[in-house]
Amino acid sequence: MVPSAKPSLSQVTFRIPSLIWAFTESDFATFVVPNTAFGILGAVAATSLSAGVRPSGLEILQRLPIVLVFNWANLLSFDLANQRAPESVAEDRINKPWRPIPAGRITSDQTRHLMLISVPLTLCLNYYLGVWEQGLVIHIITWLYNDLRGMDEAFVREILISVGYAMYNSGSLQIALGNQANINRNGMIWTCVISSVILTTMQIQDLKDQAGDRLRGRKTVALFLGDEISRGSIGFFVWFWTCVCAVFWDLSAMSCAVPGIPAAVVTWRVLTRKSWEDDRQSWQLWCLWLLGLYSLPLLGPYNG
Repeated sequence: MVPSAKPSLSQVTFRIPSLIWAFTESDFATFVVPNTAFGILGAVAATSLSAGVRPSGLEILQRLPIVLVFNWANLLSFDLANQRAPESVAEDRINKPWRPIPAGRITSDQTRHLMLISVPLTLCLNYYLGVWEQGLVIHIITWLYNDLRGMDEAFVREILISVGYAMYNSGSLQIALGNQANINRNGMIWTCVISSVILTTMQIQDLKDQAGDRLRGRKTVALFLGDEISRGSIGFFVWFWTCVCAVFWDLSAMSCAVPGIPAAVVTWRVLTRKSWEDDRQSWQLWCLWLLGLYSLPLLGPYNG
């Protein structure tokens, strides 16, 4: 139940640190951490993915907090836009009632006020970090996804998410590399491969949210094609991309186990374990599989 007393602007301001975490908590481990890992691991394998001066291990480690802040700040602007619409609040009351707006910690209008601050600050941060192009596209994607309701259109939603991932990942990699190196052709291809992975398997996160999505009329792949077809396509593409990535990096049989083991677990769970809690855990394991893919530049014979 949403409390009747509306929190004042001063109360909201005092709570901003905890609100930032509350808005982004459900996406931090499954979005900020993997995107940050893509940039840091890619920078470690710099000869495979970049041209220019190769950063030292210490330099990459020192840039880790900056890469984290880049992902978190842009995610915050996205989540503020995503969670403030009336239909989003209604959906979250079913799927995620602990979020700040349905929990009564902040109103939709106050969330809009926070966006008036967060968006320009984030754009300035992206410019300062040297990834203003990626940052600009991220905010365009945020607008298309939320305000123009691209999130409610089958397949459009997946395309927007995959493009967004490309921007977050390439931005993370560029920041981790520093200003004396640039992403090379191989790095661009690898970023596109991962975005294709996202495009065809991201629907796994929708399996657990079908009740709320059906309520708001959202045309997710799971609802548009049906639960069984959606699960079958996830299982197929998880293995398809595991094989493609293994070939792309020319992995040894032992190295193939890094993405192969989580791929097998995700496929088995998606096809056989179908409760809400099972689907939530399968989504988390999918994120672990992504981390396995992100580590492949370190395992390929071209790194060194």
